Order: sequence, then C-alpha cells, then structure tokens
Amino acid sequence: MTEHILEKKIYYHDTDTGGVVYYARYLNHLEEGRTEFLRSKGIDTAEYARNGIMFPVVHLEVDYKASARYGDTIKILTSLEKVGNASAIFAQTIMRGDTLLIKAKIVWACVDQNMKVKRVPEAIRNIS
Repeated sequence: MTEHILEKKIYYHDTDTGGVVYYARYLNHLEEGRTEFLRSKGIDTAEYARNGIMFPVVHLEVDYKASARYGDTIKILTSLEKVGNASAIFAQTIMRGDTLLIKAKIVWACVDQNMKVKRVPEAIRNIS
C-alpha cells in the first residue's frame, strides 16, 4: 500500500515545560496523519460522519523511541495496512530527519451513529 507523508512543525503547545513533546500530543499528530492520508485518497471522514458513519479508534499500540522538541520539524508517515469487514488497521511512524520517534499501529472500527458495527465503505476498501 502507498504511504502518505505529512510534514509538521512542533509548536510550544505540543510540549511540556522542558520543551519536549508531551507524549499524548503524538496521538493528535497520528490522527492528523490518518486524516490527511485519507484526504489524499479522496476520502473525507467528516462527510462520512455527517452521513452517520464513524471510525472510532478501538486499539492503539505506540512505541516511543525518541523525543521531539519545540521547533523541530517532524514527518508523519501513514499507510493502510489492512481492511477487514468492519475495521481497518493503519501503520504509522513519526520521524525527525532520519530519527524514528514513534512507531504506531491503530485499529479503527466502522460504526453507525448508534455505535453498531457496519461494513467498511467500498471507497476505503479500495484504497491502494
């Protein structure tokens, strides 16, 4: 599968008082990476939500390898690893130059507005 790269700057609001990125802020960066990956494939998750189809994160594995700091530029690399009947698995990394900062695996479920499981839409199933 293809890989999408999102480049971002680390701002002060991403960091703790020592200027190091607060661990939970990486989850926001990963979410942005997945959103932009899907947008690059013509998929608007906000539009799906307006139509009653949502994609909550149901499982998350994150390995923290190194820290980013205020002012750094990072790259969020995202690929869709697998699509099941009602779920999708994303592989993501965050890099600073050649340094691996984060390695993550995220599992989405596909649900309706009542949180009942739905089949993953064809547009997502057909991402290459």
